[in-house]
Amino acid sequence: MRAEPLPRGVPRAPLRRGPQNGAADASRAPMADAALASAKLPRPVLIMLIAILVPISFHLGPLALTGLRLVLIVMIIPLLMGLFSGTYGRMLAVDWLVLAHFGWLTLALAVNNPDRVIQQAGSVGIEFLGGYLMGRAYIRSRADFAALARALIYSLVLMLPFTIYETLTGTPILAVMIAKLPGIGSVTPVFADPRMGLERVQGPFDHPIHFGLYASVAFPLAFVALSGVRSVLWRVLMSAIVVGSGALALSSGALLALFLQIGLILWSITFRKIAWRWWLLVGIFASAYIAIDLLSNRSPIKVFMSYATFSAHTAYWRSIIFDWGIQNVWDNPIFGLGLNDWVRPAWMVSDSMDNFWLVMAVRYGIPGFLLLATGYVIALAQIMRRDFSGDFRLLMYRRAWVFTFVGLSFTLSTVHVWGAVYAFVFFMFGAGLWLIDAREQSAEADTPETAAGVGLRYSRFAPVHRRGMS
Repeated sequence: MRAEPLPRGVPRAPLRRGPQNGAADASRAPMADAALASAKLPRPVLIMLIAILVPISFHLGPLALTGLRLVLIVMIIPLLMGLFSGTYGRMLAVDWLVLAHFGWLTLALAVNNPDRVIQQAGSVGIEFLGGYLMGRAYIRSRADFAALARALIYSLVLMLPFTIYETLTGTPILAVMIAKLPGIGSVTPVFADPRMGLERVQGPFDHPIHFGLYASVAFPLAFVALSGVRSVLWRVLMSAIVVGSGALALSSGALLALFLQIGLILWSITFRKIAWRWWLLVGIFASAYIAIDLLSNRSPIKVFMSYATFSAHTAYWRSIIFDWGIQNVWDNPIFGLGLNDWVRPAWMVSDSMDNFWLVMAVRYGIPGFLLLATGYVIALAQIMRRDFSGDFRLLMYRRAWVFTFVGLSFTLSTVHVWGAVYAFVFFMFGAGLWLIDAREQSAEADTPETAAGVGLRYSRFAPVHRRGMS
């Protein structure tokens, strides 16, 4: 692939050529990878992660707050100012789409629920927009990304005793202990029905599904992103802890993401000598979709949902939810339903809708869904098209982030997210966007200083974009 030309007179950064087949050579990883092993997480991100994992809630006058919301309330205005001033790099198309989605959801709430628009748009905006901007602002370099990966991995290691206790007893001990403090609340224990003889682990989140999702995000970071930074033994051990923790949520959505990520890793290793292996995989998925559509009396989406659950009853229930949810979208295509109850059969007592993307369309209409989904797809496409074959570290980061969000794309089709995990998902989304403009470094150019992000953050030269999937 040919790189886009730089303006005349601007020196081109030296590029380290990868193997001819496009696969990365771990033995040629930059020497600065040793510095990444001790890189420190930006303090605001560390505070945010602590607020996510220590689920405290309280009232401040009429306001119902959590530790996370308090952190994001303090940060949201400076973060927005930094975004518009270019402190975090140029404004991206996804930035405008995220802001437009927030604007549209506020308008949809004003149309449907004028008495609740300030409260709801404020809380949702703080979690959605605040989480996104925290990732966009503070994860801006190789060192930041490595530190984030380690922080998520170690958080699951530290939670392991609580995780094991909960899967044996069914009690989210941390939340129960916090709730006993005077004037302080925590997440409500779910006490979901056991599966396979084990209690489902909720951890510090609102639902076991959310705990499983959190672990599924950490898995590609443990095994892929830190390749060359940590030993193979360390990565295998940490990956086993992460996968084991996520599996104890006993959530089909989380397990689906983990299995998909493992499959992508195995595909990458097995066909590493084939430069076009990802296009081959896309072709196989497209062919499978067409074949299911032609041969089955159900849509491919319903077939997928039937295999992405623990029981036929759950699959059937989700199929009904999907059908009625889509009907609600067509009946209210512009502004959706807001917070109003959705139309469904009288015997469907629960208003639960286990599909994040469907909830966005039902609640905020087709424009609200499209603004968010388009930004999501554009960001994935832009990062996937960057050719980092000359820079092993960026290649591993890009691959781990893409694996994470390919898995999440499917998981969010089977679960709904809110609260802390809602902010976390879009924090991780924003945390990968620096890769759109990241510049390759040669092995000779890498130093601890450049690994810490100085060259990436303050370079006055335009980034070199190279296209492809590797």
